[in-house]
Amino acid sequence: MAPEARIKVFLKNSATALCAAIVVLSSFSLGAEAARRHHRSHHHHLPALPAAAPRALPYPQLPLPFEISGAQYLPLPWSDVKGWSDDDHLAAYKTFRTSCKSINAQTDASDPKALAGSLNEPCRAARSLELTDDAKAKTFFEENFAPLRISRLGEPDGFVTGYYEPVLEGSRTQTDVYNVPVYRRPSNLFVRGYKQDSVSLPNKGPVYRKIGRRKLVPYYDRGEIEDGKIAGRGLELAWLKDPTDLLFAQIQGSARIKFEDGTTLRLNYDSYNGYPYTAVGRILIERGIIPKEEMSMQKIREWMAQNPDGAKELRRANRAYIFFREVNLSDKDEAVGAQGIPLTAGRSIAVDKSLHVYGTPFFIEGELPIESERARTPFHRLMIAQDTGSAIIGPARADLYFGAGADAGRVSGRLRHPMHFVMLVPRGIDPTVRAAKLPVPDPRPSEKIAKLFPQTDPAKDQGKDQGKPAAPAAVVAQDKSETVAVASPVPLPVPRPAIDPVPEPKRAVKNRSHRQQ
Repeated sequence: MAPEARIKVFLKNSATALCAAIVVLSSFSLGAEAARRHHRSHHHHLPALPAAAPRALPYPQLPLPFEISGAQYLPLPWSDVKGWSDDDHLAAYKTFRTSCKSINAQTDASDPKALAGSLNEPCRAARSLELTDDAKAKTFFEENFAPLRISRLGEPDGFVTGYYEPVLEGSRTQTDVYNVPVYRRPSNLFVRGYKQDSVSLPNKGPVYRKIGRRKLVPYYDRGEIEDGKIAGRGLELAWLKDPTDLLFAQIQGSARIKFEDGTTLRLNYDSYNGYPYTAVGRILIERGIIPKEEMSMQKIREWMAQNPDGAKELRRANRAYIFFREVNLSDKDEAVGAQGIPLTAGRSIAVDKSLHVYGTPFFIEGELPIESERARTPFHRLMIAQDTGSAIIGPARADLYFGAGADAGRVSGRLRHPMHFVMLVPRGIDPTVRAAKLPVPDPRPSEKIAKLFPQTDPAKDQGKDQGKPAAPAAVVAQDKSETVAVASPVPLPVPRPAIDPVPEPKRAVKNRSHRQQ
């Protein structure tokens, strides 16, 4: 065949092969795309595989019956509650029943604490029990509650102070003598989450002054209010002689103001300006003005009377300011606590409301200077939580209420003492019930097994035992009544020694000749 003819045949065959290859590749691409679409349509919406079940823990995660933040507590038998049998349980029972009136009247479960609901059961039992015998009152508490030693985490004891209701001289109008105003809550005081006319506002957290409809700024502090920032707005409930009288009434949270015409105005805490409370007594201690062991409200009052300029500066160091509301009480009635019921002198306490529930009994035991400043009077008394205060913070922190008047003020003013706290928990959430459900851990090996197989560290014992004879395989016990075979110490595994690899010598490569094929 001529060269031209062979070239034409070659080109014709090449074109045919190229076309066939294009058709094959196109078919493959279309098939792959169809397969992908088929996979997406059939497998994209498959249900997710179920998650693997969590691995079982050695101890079940049982829910806590109740939990108090930052606290440590220990269940006790009644026999270990020191001074429990010496108390006047009937007086405590009457105070507890007063709290139950408020607890039984509650219809909502707004308080998430476990104690809030569990107190209903002992209160229902107390509703029909008009006890007049101390022994029966003691039995009531023992049958309906379980004692629980409580304190702040890492601390052995709690801490108590005292408070009272001051009785002050005042006037309904401003005069040259009575020129210190006692203010009600201002209308422009605002707390987030509450209406401005709410009956109860929190005693913690920020408080704002509302300007217009939207603008909020921190409320005035004590110095600004004393300088007249809210004066002349009709907020004055009464007028006092001395700003120190107002300061102590604000610290106590209530006051009785006696007017010249013989009438009395009863005032209770209503709200505050949002600044944290600063104890003026602590400032005087830190400055070395009054020794810590001599500190009392009477000492503070005496120093302020002798140093009016220093008293003004000291008051303003406590930027917190309390606003009052008028309450309809006679002189025979005690002050009303935050629970909304009259307090009982010597039985009511103020607690941290963020941790505790009103109506909870606390047995407080220790020694307090009740009879005099230097006295160590034994104090073992069942108290009922019925009040709160911005300075009362912590799981084992209480303010003991001592009543109204100067005598109560002298006693409460010298209380700053550590005490033992035992909280009475309703049987419905007894923590020992949860403890009974926990499995017992595996027992430890017996002493005989530990002697038979002592664990030693060969790395530490190697240097000690050089040159010493080997220990016998068995010895006879010192006690003649029993012979115990003791095996040789079982050595711990020796770690594998680190061996550096030895490089092998390289072999010479011989050149090979290749013949052309």
